[in-house]
Amino acid sequence: MVVNSLNSSSDVVTTALSAYQSSLVLATKRGTDRSRALQGMAKAFNERQDDILEANTLDLEASREMAVPELILDWLKLTPERLQTSVQILQRLGELSDPIQQVLNTPFQVDQCQTYCQLMPLGVIALIYEAFPELAAIAAGLCIRTGNSLILKGGSEASHSNQVIAEILQDAIEDAGLPRDALKLLPADQGDPLRELVTQDQYINLVIPYGRSSLVQQVIRQATAPVLKTAIGNCCLYWSPSGGIDMARWMILDSHQSDPDPVNAIEKVLIHRGHKASSLTTLWHSLKEKGFKIKGDAELAAHFPELALVEPAEWGRAYLNRTIAFKVVDGLETAIAWINQHSSGHADCLATESYQESRQFALGINSAMTYINASPRFRRNPKPGNPISLGVSNQKGHRRGLISLETLTTVKYVVQGNGP
Repeated sequence: MVVNSLNSSSDVVTTALSAYQSSLVLATKRGTDRSRALQGMAKAFNERQDDILEANTLDLEASREMAVPELILDWLKLTPERLQTSVQILQRLGELSDPIQQVLNTPFQVDQCQTYCQLMPLGVIALIYEAFPELAAIAAGLCIRTGNSLILKGGSEASHSNQVIAEILQDAIEDAGLPRDALKLLPADQGDPLRELVTQDQYINLVIPYGRSSLVQQVIRQATAPVLKTAIGNCCLYWSPSGGIDMARWMILDSHQSDPDPVNAIEKVLIHRGHKASSLTTLWHSLKEKGFKIKGDAELAAHFPELALVEPAEWGRAYLNRTIAFKVVDGLETAIAWINQHSSGHADCLATESYQESRQFALGINSAMTYINASPRFRRNPKPGNPISLGVSNQKGHRRGLISLETLTTVKYVVQGNGP
C-alpha cells in the first residue's frame, strides 16, 4: 500500500511538472498557432465520435453494474448532440481573436515611463470533475485559446471516455506543433491522486472542481493551490405579488432546460403570502405535468396536502433531480435575507413588475448573478457574441460568475523607461 501511494504521488508530480514546462512553451506561441490547434481538435473530435461513444458505452455498462446513482449516469451518458456541441465550441474558440497579450490601460502611470498591462495565461489549470466526459474537450479548448496547460482528473465512472477523449485531443495538439503535454490526464485507476494534485501549488496555478457540492468541498479542504469554486443547482426565485404567474412558470421551467447539468436550475421558490391559492395550485399543477416533484414548507404543506414537506436541511442543498420546494415569505426584504442565507450564491431570480423591487433585489442579493424577469438558463455554447463558459463560480476572490476565457487569464504590468 505504501508503494502504491508513493507511485501515485510520483506520477502526479511528474504530470504537474510536465504540464508546467509545456505551459511555458505554450505561452510563447502565436495566436494563429493556437487557433490552428483548436480547429484540429474540433476536426479530430468530430471524426472520432464513434470511438468516443463506444468508450462511453463501456463506462455506462460498468457504472450500472456498480449501482452508480442515476444522476451521475445522466451526466455520464454522451449523445451525438452533446458531442456536436463540444465540436462547435472548439470551432468557435478557434475563430475568436487571441485574448492573450492584449495591451490594456493601467490605473496608474509612472513619471517618464511608458506604463501598460497585458493579459497573460495563468499557467497550469487543473480540472477535477465528475462524469461529464465532454468537459475535457471544452476545458481544453478554453485553455489552449488562453495559452494555459490543462490537467484533467475525471471520475472512475468515466475512465474509458476520458482516456479516449484525452488521446484524441493530445494528438491534435501535437499535430498542430504545440506541446503534447499541454494536456494531461491523470488515470482514474492509479490510486487516488486528488490530494497530491491539488497540493502541487508550485506548478498548478488554478484548480477548478466541477460536480456535486461534496466534490467541490473536498477539493477546497485539501487544496493548497488556488481553487475556483463552482456551483450547480439550488438557485432561488422570489415571486413578487406584482409578478405574473406566466412569468414565474416560464422562469422555472426554462432554467431546467440546460440538461444534462442544470447549472442554474431554480429549485427553491419563495412566494409572497399575498398570492391567491388558486394561482399556486395552477402553477403546481403545470409543473407536475412537466414531471416535477413539488414540496413545501410547513405552512404550505398544512394547507395543501398535495405538497410533500421540506426537511430543514433541504433548503441549503441542491436537489439536481427536478424537485422544487416552495416557501411563503412576507415580503422582498425577508426573501433577500433568506436567499442570501440558503442559496448556493451563483444565480438567483426575481419575478416582478416593480422597478423599485428589481433595484432592491439586484443590490441586496449576495450572488454572482441576478436575473429579473429573465431565465437563468445556463448555456455553454450561447449565441455568437456571448462568452463560452465552462460553468459558474459563486466565490468572491479570483473571478466570479461565468467561467470563460477571461477567467483563465491574469494581467502583467509593464513599466518601460529610459533611465535617469
